Amino acid sequence: MSETSLQTPFPKRAAAALDDRFLQQALTIATTKFVDMRREAFSGFPQGEALRDQARAIKEATLQKLDLYLEQLADNVERLGGHVHWAATGEEARETILALCRDRGVRMAVKSKSMATEEIDLNEALERAGVTPVETDLGEYIIQLAHEKPSHIIAPAIHKTKGQVAELISAVARRPLPADPEALTAAARVQLRQKFLEADMGITGANFAVADTGTVVLVTNEGNGRMVTSLPRIHVAVMGIEKVIPSMSDLVVFLAILARSATGQKLSSYTTLVRGPRQPGELEGPEEFHLILLDGGRSRQIAGALREALYCLRCGACLNVCPVYRQIGGHAYGYTYPGPIGILLTAMLKGDASVKDLAHASSLCGACKDVCPVRIDIPRMLIELREHVGREGIAPRSERAVFGTLRRLLLSSPAFRFATVAGRALQGPFARQGRLQKLPFLLSRWTRFRDLPPVAARTFHERWKDLK
Repeated sequence: MSETSLQTPFPKRAAAALDDRFLQQALTIATTKFVDMRREAFSGFPQGEALRDQARAIKEATLQKLDLYLEQLADNVERLGGHVHWAATGEEARETILALCRDRGVRMAVKSKSMATEEIDLNEALERAGVTPVETDLGEYIIQLAHEKPSHIIAPAIHKTKGQVAELISAVARRPLPADPEALTAAARVQLRQKFLEADMGITGANFAVADTGTVVLVTNEGNGRMVTSLPRIHVAVMGIEKVIPSMSDLVVFLAILARSATGQKLSSYTTLVRGPRQPGELEGPEEFHLILLDGGRSRQIAGALREALYCLRCGACLNVCPVYRQIGGHAYGYTYPGPIGILLTAMLKGDASVKDLAHASSLCGACKDVCPVRIDIPRMLIELREHVGREGIAPRSERAVFGTLRRLLLSSPAFRFATVAGRALQGPFARQGRLQKLPFLLSRWTRFRDLPPVAARTFHERWKDLK
């Protein structure tokens, strides 16, 4: 059983990640770099904080009229000659794409980076149907060669060292390659260039879709996105319904903060605006354009506890600063979306039961909220998620019993006073240098990785009485 498999309990997945020295090395280098670049990008951008507030307001206003903006988007895409498909579930989205492949005789599909297609397990479905999916984003290409899933929202291969990447690409190139990024990129380019010309279908995600113009927006740092959308005869874009925004002026706000939050750039290398299929007189572009609007549980949260998670721009900034993610990486989370926002997105898409352990995989330090470009209050929602998991009986029985006992203890003054006296008496053998370093039985899980403060020699109430 794989140590990153969902069949493996989360604590074991996390422990395996902590023991992986290559992963630890890669995570430290990459996340530290991203954090430093973001800090520098915003330090010289005084209007950034105001734009974050404005972006949040746009997201909230859009959710309040989401149905109207989605209808406007669909009407404008179809006016431009495109086709719009509504998918209530990931299965419906997959079936729509597979039907297009069958009807159009598609044998190969080139893909630009898309978390939405990862969410619906599209590659596996295409392979089963006899269609070869080829990831053309360098990071996605690397993990496809490794037969893995992305471990980061914007940097899929963040968990790989240069040496590991060199081994993967050398195997495909059939010659030894140095662990040099430029050499590896050049070798990957040679392998992928012909695929763009041979593919029948290009598949992308969408960072945004502008309702009043019918424009689908792709924000990338590699030219592969434009190759995917212009060379194959069919372009399919898979987009979560929350990605719609009202106007082009709103897009300008998001573009000003997205790249700064994600990679510390003023602007991503490529911002591609797609408006339907190739028009008469145009020299490039697909013959057909299909936009799949994916719900997958999103609409249930418009009036739900996870509403703010629908603001997410998928920039990955919260992963880079999260002390938990920086130690265990993305695969330990077990699902498509890792990190603090990933816990919320997983609960949204898979249900609260899917995150009964992950809901506690956060220190609640608030660093994720501080860096979020739309100020999503992730810690608050994680606390509410934990409360719901406990209230609905989703949490393990032992955990519910412990916290139930603690609740009764804190609500009863006599019980609390008795517990204080008993704690002082019982802690003696375990106190070392003013800390409780190793406790027995159930409490051993707490002190395995952290020390606890001892019960005070005198409580606040006892000291207060002496002052009266």
